[in-house]
Amino acid sequence: MNTGPTIESGEDSKKKKRRKRICGSGEERKGKERNSEKSRRFVRLFNDKYNKPYYLIALTALIFGVLILVSGAREYQKKDLIALREEVRSMFDHAYSSYLSYAYPYDELRSLSCDGFDTWGSFSLTLIDALDTLAVMGNFSEFRRVAKIISDRENFEANINVSVFETNIRVVGGLLSAHLLSRKAGVSLEPGWPCNGPLLRLAEDMAKRLLPAFDTPTGMPYGTVNLKYGVPEGETSITCTAGIGTFLLEFGTLSRLTGDPLYEEVAMNALKALNHYKSNIGLVGNHIDVLTGHWTAQDSGIGAGVDSYFEYLAKGTLLFQDPWLATMFHEHKAAIEKYIRREDWHLWVSMTKGQVTLPMFQSLDAYWPGVLSLFGEIEDAMKSLHNYHRVWKQFGFTPEFYNIPQSEAGTDRESYPLRPELIESVMYLYRATGDPYLIQVGVDMLRSLQHSAKTKCGYATIDDVRDHRKADRMESFFLAETTKYLYLLFDPDNFIHNNGQQGDIIKTQWGHCIIDSGGYVFNTEAHPIDPGALYCCRRIQNMLPDKISTSDKFFTKYNFKEEYDTKDTIHKDDNIHKNDTNNFVEIVKLSQLRHKLVNEVKSKKYENVETLFIQKLLSKNVSKSEDETNKNKTLHSDSAKMQVVARPNVIYKADDSETTDTFEASINSNDQYDPATVQNNTKLPKKVVSNQITRFEPQIMLENIRKKNMYPTNTTARLMYQILSCQSQQFLQRISIIGEFF
Repeated sequence: MNTGPTIESGEDSKKKKRRKRICGSGEERKGKERNSEKSRRFVRLFNDKYNKPYYLIALTALIFGVLILVSGAREYQKKDLIALREEVRSMFDHAYSSYLSYAYPYDELRSLSCDGFDTWGSFSLTLIDALDTLAVMGNFSEFRRVAKIISDRENFEANINVSVFETNIRVVGGLLSAHLLSRKAGVSLEPGWPCNGPLLRLAEDMAKRLLPAFDTPTGMPYGTVNLKYGVPEGETSITCTAGIGTFLLEFGTLSRLTGDPLYEEVAMNALKALNHYKSNIGLVGNHIDVLTGHWTAQDSGIGAGVDSYFEYLAKGTLLFQDPWLATMFHEHKAAIEKYIRREDWHLWVSMTKGQVTLPMFQSLDAYWPGVLSLFGEIEDAMKSLHNYHRVWKQFGFTPEFYNIPQSEAGTDRESYPLRPELIESVMYLYRATGDPYLIQVGVDMLRSLQHSAKTKCGYATIDDVRDHRKADRMESFFLAETTKYLYLLFDPDNFIHNNGQQGDIIKTQWGHCIIDSGGYVFNTEAHPIDPGALYCCRRIQNMLPDKISTSDKFFTKYNFKEEYDTKDTIHKDDNIHKNDTNNFVEIVKLSQLRHKLVNEVKSKKYENVETLFIQKLLSKNVSKSEDETNKNKTLHSDSAKMQVVARPNVIYKADDSETTDTFEASINSNDQYDPATVQNNTKLPKKVVSNQITRFEPQIMLENIRKKNMYPTNTTARLMYQILSCQSQQFLQRISIIGEFF
């Protein structure tokens, strides 16, 4: 019986439709089964035909290519790097022109207020710090203009207190680097370059004003010095480790260029002192008393207060080819690996126990991967760099302190003062590996600076990385370091990256030397030093170093006949003194003059040594006959024995007074100072007030360092290395004993 169409309930109809959507109709299910069978047959055919290694390799490469595209990484072509390089140049130009417009002649720029202020010494610090960056970026005309302005300065004498550390790395380092780049920039050179020149003389003048800080019982320097009077009265004897161990590159370069061994030996003595006072487990603390060698802050790490000490051990090894420095660095690195490194982070630990005291990353730690890359330890360097980049990506900048367990910026340490350490390591590692990831890191940093740090008159410190609030200051190292390393990252063809395949030969009074052949070593303020120039101002060492005449180091650096050659023919003034026929002048060592003066005082011609010493220094016409007369008197005197008299104990004034209180100690029968007496007629302790300015005598300090030899080292390795390399060309000598070129 036909009952007609069945009428479904609304609920039944909905259920059927839902099943149809999920499972499909009968025809659709059959079609899917046919497709599934086709897929299985395709897989079987693929496996039979392509189950071979090279097809698997190609498939793997395809998969990785897709992953790279998904991750956002990219290959940077030459045109991309040029565009990035020019963007950095524009960044530098904006900051540099803003300093000139709003802040010069003050030390630094206030980039929010658009004015300037003095910070480290009132000597137009940013101008000196940025000078060699102009040369690196190829702006030679501006380099010549600024070099002329700086060269017109007579000296740095001023009644101001300055940081010994900051003044050395920024001013001495900046002047030395600019001096060595002067030829490339087309500056009109004086005869005798690179052993002579106005910027070199200014660098030496500043270094001399820093030397009184090293006159301590341990040889480690004070942290502050007055540029006119020496160490200020009441100056604290507590100095950070980096403030003691960050002089060798600048002072060593100065000694090699001027022929005066004083600077290098003073800096090396300070390094030896730090190594001597390290703990039993090989770690150094953060602050030390330079009078006693007692550690006052015993936290040990690689960051603030310590960083550049390790950096100068590594770079000193490369610049001076000194195996002893390499040994020191590797001993410290072994202790760092054992106690300070924890899962690719470097924490702060107790220098005596090795226990963690502060689980913090500091932005200054970021220099460490770059140092490791100099010794070819790329894998460890990249692991740390990835951690640091993650912090940058988290905030857009790296805070001064980063709490690792909590993954947040340290309390009251949230700022980023435009520091260069991370981009420095990125530049070194890219030069070593060519990894495009490192270009991406540089791009990330460039974008952050352009977006959050740029102002209408420069670039500003980020006061808080969490919200990118700005502070009213642009540190000089932004132009000296940050922009320079960014530029060099995006400019792989820059002359700084020369791998040694080309260079220029110049002739000096010592013979031929090779410059501009690469291997530049940056000081901790990113001032590049050409190692080839260090061989231009001294004789090639003999096979037996102990036979070298020490008098070779005391020739004057001016007024000698030479054949001077330069490619910069547009500056004809370079050869004005080419035909100068003056012979070498006789250089009398300061200690020799002092010996003679002691005997004259004993013959009661003068009241004290200081009065006579100053009169002799100011006198320009001392005849040889007078010298012979004094010599004869000395030989027939009861006190014919030569005595070296050190400078008197001095209370340095930090004001404008022209008098200095001194205490003159006498010498006993054993040629030693007797602290219980003073050198006067009554032989009783008595305060002696001199109307003359007491002069610091650096040569006496040097002779004391040599005589005491407080930190003896085994020199066999250094001598053997010199014997092996003594006849090599300079560009071959610069190949590191551990490997430098990339």
